[in-house]
Amino acid sequence: MNLPKQFEDRMRKLLGEEYEEYLACYSKPHYGGVRVNTLKTTPEEFERICPFSINRIPWVRNGYFYDTEEQPAKHPYYYGGVFYIQEPSAMTPASLLPIEPGDKVLDVCAAPGGKSTELGTRLKGEGVLVSNDISNSRAKALLKNIELFGIRNALVLSEAPNKLVDYFTGYFDKILIDAPCSGEGMFRKSPAIIKNWEQYGVEYYNKLQKEIILFAAKMLKPGGYMLYSTCTFSPEENEGTIAYLMEQCPEFHVVPALPDSDQQKLLGISYEGFDQGKPHWLEEIENPPQISAERQEELKNCIRLWPHKINGEGHFITLLHKRIDDSLQRKQEEEPAAVNLRYSKSYKMTEATARNGQDQKQKSALSEEALEFIQGLKLPVKEELLHVHEDRVYLLPEGLPNLKGLRIMRQGLLLGEMKKQRFEPSQALACALTISDYDKLVKLSIEDPNVIRYLKCEAIELQEELSDGWYLVCVENFPLGWLKAAKGSFKNKYLPGWRWV
Repeated sequence: MNLPKQFEDRMRKLLGEEYEEYLACYSKPHYGGVRVNTLKTTPEEFERICPFSINRIPWVRNGYFYDTEEQPAKHPYYYGGVFYIQEPSAMTPASLLPIEPGDKVLDVCAAPGGKSTELGTRLKGEGVLVSNDISNSRAKALLKNIELFGIRNALVLSEAPNKLVDYFTGYFDKILIDAPCSGEGMFRKSPAIIKNWEQYGVEYYNKLQKEIILFAAKMLKPGGYMLYSTCTFSPEENEGTIAYLMEQCPEFHVVPALPDSDQQKLLGISYEGFDQGKPHWLEEIENPPQISAERQEELKNCIRLWPHKINGEGHFITLLHKRIDDSLQRKQEEEPAAVNLRYSKSYKMTEATARNGQDQKQKSALSEEALEFIQGLKLPVKEELLHVHEDRVYLLPEGLPNLKGLRIMRQGLLLGEMKKQRFEPSQALACALTISDYDKLVKLSIEDPNVIRYLKCEAIELQEELSDGWYLVCVENFPLGWLKAAKGSFKNKYLPGWRWV
């Protein structure tokens, strides 16, 4: 591989004696990875049913290496959202953000969805996941992957990060920024990135990173955690960006992201080969941020992944904690009445009246067919979270602010569409269900040729007779989509835009 001379010279200077070992990795193949969707199965069960050869990725509990000669995207389990194809190092950031069910989580630069799908599975349907990408075309791919994974509580947006601040200041418990970067860590896997590096360089992306991280900082609650990652090596884009945040927002501190050795043993994971941050590399930056020696020492808590030290590509990862200002903490403790004013009896009555009015409006907007179908699902559906827009019925996440004015790709789970005297359930709903959530099933074995026919939107042949209604078509225990039976015949209702090609 012909690496740019400017890049080679700088890496030689930064790595010193390690440089030759690093350079040698370019003669080795890159590694393929798949990550198990834990909303649908367990890693142990996946190991049992996986149709191709896999080996555990040591640092991700639900991640596996696969032979790059294989084609995992050409398997029905991929269409069932059982796994996501992702480069092994790229699985690390989402695995290290300390997500808890019920959190409000933001993925700022989310497309095509590798990080968001993992964050969504770890929320386990509780709280809200806001997945955003400024590119509308990339956000469409993001939406498909979130729907394919069966994530019910996502808000998918396509906006510039600065616009999000107006709606979500201090809203999120956790934020992930997988920042746009110069991509130096992916040169081996995708040599075409080198041309992009030569065209834009480091400075172009570093400017974007500094803007994004400050906008994200405003949207994080005091006490919350923010994880920043790139797939590049340059100190400007990595330690430099974090030092810039510290300079501008001193309430942010870099904290250790990796579990201690006892926890690693308990979890059955290993971070052998992971490197620490390089605060002394700030000396390589022109006009470096001015932070104290103590704050520079914090930068050693950053993580660097090198392709010559692990079986993956290059990455940089930092976990940041937004500490609560002592004066703010005291103010909240001293003035609880002021904090709780909005929950006074009169406010509660007004709020309840408005909510009940909205509930009645939404309930009356639902057709009888839609209401009957939704009530037949074995899902915890709260009627106050049902929302009808242009005959489409959505199940909203709880606790969203007013979103008027934002470019929304999807707000919650699309349940289906109301049509004249009928209700058609959506592809997204099929993916969000398990076989225990719906009674009418068509279960196909993995060897059944009907599986591929179904995924190609072709007619399928069934021996069994079906009563009228909607059936959830599954490959083994994994839902794929819908089939409609009527008067002895049935129609394939798999989403044409997702068909197997």
